[in-house]
Amino acid sequence: MMAATRLECMVKSNSSKMSSISIREINKSYGKGTIAALKNINLDVAAGELFGLIGPDGAGKTTLFRILTTLLLPDNGNATVGGYDVLNDIKQIRSSVGYMPGKFSLYQDLSVEENLRFFATVFGTTIQENYNLIKDIYVQLEPFKNRRAGKLSGGMKQKLALCCALIHKPTVLFLDEPTTGVDAVSRKEFWGMLKNLKKEGITIFVSTPYMDEANLCERIALIQGGSILSVDTPENITRSYGEALYAVRSEDMPLLQSDLRTMPEIKTCYSFGSFHHVTLQVNGSSKVFELLNSTHTSFEWKEIEPTIEDCFIKLMQHEK
Repeated sequence: MMAATRLECMVKSNSSKMSSISIREINKSYGKGTIAALKNINLDVAAGELFGLIGPDGAGKTTLFRILTTLLLPDNGNATVGGYDVLNDIKQIRSSVGYMPGKFSLYQDLSVEENLRFFATVFGTTIQENYNLIKDIYVQLEPFKNRRAGKLSGGMKQKLALCCALIHKPTVLFLDEPTTGVDAVSRKEFWGMLKNLKKEGITIFVSTPYMDEANLCERIALIQGGSILSVDTPENITRSYGEALYAVRSEDMPLLQSDLRTMPEIKTCYSFGSFHHVTLQVNGSSKVFELLNSTHTSFEWKEIEPTIEDCFIKLMQHEK
């Protein structure tokens, strides 16, 4: 009896660590193979994890999401979502996942309530059955329940799309650039909603071009040009930067950048907001600071902690 109990505990322990999404050697090209959208993608997302796919437009995020939600076939490789194969278990995947595409795709001529009721019916459920899951989001929409979806603000469209993706209580939720084009307040509210949804045990896989949103995920994958550059927690990625990073500015930023890039002691230099971010060669000298300080007005030079975006830029340079 004890052995059986111990075995049950081991099974439960292993299942809790199982991948909700598993991707192996996925490739996808367009234009008869001339444009590689995805290159040998390998990735695992744990059950109940809030995972971010971070990269600029054209990096391959939407292509990967469409493959995982069975809307697109890979050229080769395999993937499973919730234990179901993306090639052989299409019906099971479509009935068990929620998908919010980057472009608002609900019925613009239907009201808020009509859209929600329609999607509930499609999945064989009702609004009432899973209302507890969407309640915190829907209460913000309720005053506009009779308004046509096409007349909603960007933030409200976002909330309605999320409600429709959740109404059948999916095990995995795919959100493709859900905060693109919405204001900063709506973005913050949306990520608060995702934190609450995670408590329901839903696996959340979200893509975004906003590097600052990476820190809101438990783990992230940085993607560029169809290739995964790094997979880890945001903290570990920034911690692995591996060298001193400096923020530099002066009154004449274009001239400063030109001077920095011609100095042999400078390893990298790129614009970052109101500063240039700089790293030094191994033999970089403090004379760099002294020289620039003497030739530039209002010169400022300080060491800083790298951000996810700094790490992304560095990884891109290594890929070249």
